[in-house]
Amino acid sequence: MTDFNTIARGYIDLWNERAPGRRREMLAANWASDAKYIDPLMSGDGHDGVDSLIAGVQQRFPDFRFRVLGEPNGYGDNVRFSWGLGPDGVDSPIKGTDFVVVRDGRIASITGFLDQIPSGA
Repeated sequence: MTDFNTIARGYIDLWNERAPGRRREMLAANWASDAKYIDPLMSGDGHDGVDSLIAGVQQRFPDFRFRVLGEPNGYGDNVRFSWGLGPDGVDSPIKGTDFVVVRDGRIASITGFLDQIPSGA
């Protein structure tokens, strides 16, 4: 059975990891090699594609961190959770909800939705 909290928190930890080598290790350990990520603004395939997306977000928002909002939930190998992106200590100006499909204990796909984006972000 899929542990929804473990999947969501591991996913958020990956997006917050600044060391490229460590991020690649996390991808190799927790994501399928053919994993796919898509949201309204970007998409990436495989470890290289996902790593590139994360590096781009970190470059654009160097002082922001992701955090899980509320409690992750789901059924079977499907996980849903909400997240916030912003500076520590304040309400996140950017928020979204992601849907994760897990295959053989690894993240196989992510479909992301952006719930709140300030103008100019």
